[in-house]
Amino acid sequence: MTDLLAGLSLRDLETRNRIAVSPMCQYSCDPDGLATEWHRVHLGSRAVGGAGIVMTEATAVSPEGRITPHDLGIWSDDHAEALEPITEFIRDQGGVPAIQLAHAGHKASKERPWEGHVPIQPDETGPSGAAGWEVLSPSPDAYPPFDGDRPAMRKADAEDIEGVIDAYRAAAERSLAAGFEIAEVHAAHGYLLHEFLSPVTNRREDDYGGSFENRTRLVREVVGAVREVWPDDKPVFVRISGTDWLDDRESWDIEQSVRLADDLADLGVDLVDVSSGGLHPDQSISGGPNFQVPLAEQVREGADVAVGTVGGVTEPEQADALIRNERADLVLVGREFLRDPYFGLRATGDLERDPDAVAEAWPVQYRRATQR
Repeated sequence: MTDLLAGLSLRDLETRNRIAVSPMCQYSCDPDGLATEWHRVHLGSRAVGGAGIVMTEATAVSPEGRITPHDLGIWSDDHAEALEPITEFIRDQGGVPAIQLAHAGHKASKERPWEGHVPIQPDETGPSGAAGWEVLSPSPDAYPPFDGDRPAMRKADAEDIEGVIDAYRAAAERSLAAGFEIAEVHAAHGYLLHEFLSPVTNRREDDYGGSFENRTRLVREVVGAVREVWPDDKPVFVRISGTDWLDDRESWDIEQSVRLADDLADLGVDLVDVSSGGLHPDQSISGGPNFQVPLAEQVREGADVAVGTVGGVTEPEQADALIRNERADLVLVGREFLRDPYFGLRATGDLERDPDAVAEAWPVQYRRATQR
């Protein structure tokens, strides 16, 4: 029986366990988007802490694709160079470095959460002195702001769409140069690709709106561009919102997610990372332990692709049960890794029966802590 501590094989990659650090925005760059010592310590400590996969926060493929002026970026060679020492350290600690490639769409140009998270207009500067910008949207008139005013936005035209695809392709090439082993395309949480997927925010009447095929076109083209430049021996992930949690209207739902996952598998995607929501302030979500797992299960049962689950996972035994009961192939842990950078080591200590294997999981510098 496969368990949480078993390796996950994807193409030529083998992870040390099935625990991944979920992408979590840190909003800790200067407005240049370059990785800092904060990112090196934040991501590196989770690798030391036993995670099998350590994934960056949503990393913007272009300056206008940032949520805030302080987001991590990968739109130049300088960005790749700043990330290279981090990927090297993660690998040295036994973890797999992964990057989430993202474009915030019409949720971009915001202040940081602790500064209010309200839009910054192009003629304004936020509390840190960083300027705002005009953001892209599939349908600007459909954007429902969560708080405050809408940012200045425009409808993405054909040139914009081609630019987004090219930006993802170039970002993947730079991510490879920086040493990442997994590239994840972010198509969830109300950001640009999710905005195109959902009929709530996509009211276009061209080849990128209307039917399921048209609304999923941009995601498929972005994934195709990433897979085209990502080596055949390395995996590509896609994060989706399994549902908009908007059952009272036509919206993105789990049935469409299953269908999309099958299409993504045909394009060479190796794992679909199933989250949910983030699109609209009317979403009705019931949280709690494992609250998103049923969505991952339905994708796993209905599509021929490996599946990751996330949300409300706080205990090693809980995560282990998800793998043992074949509810998911990978468990992505977010907030618990913020509370406990050594969650992976704690899981090994709680679940591994062999004391020698427990000790060997720890960095040699820390092994004295395993001796009683």
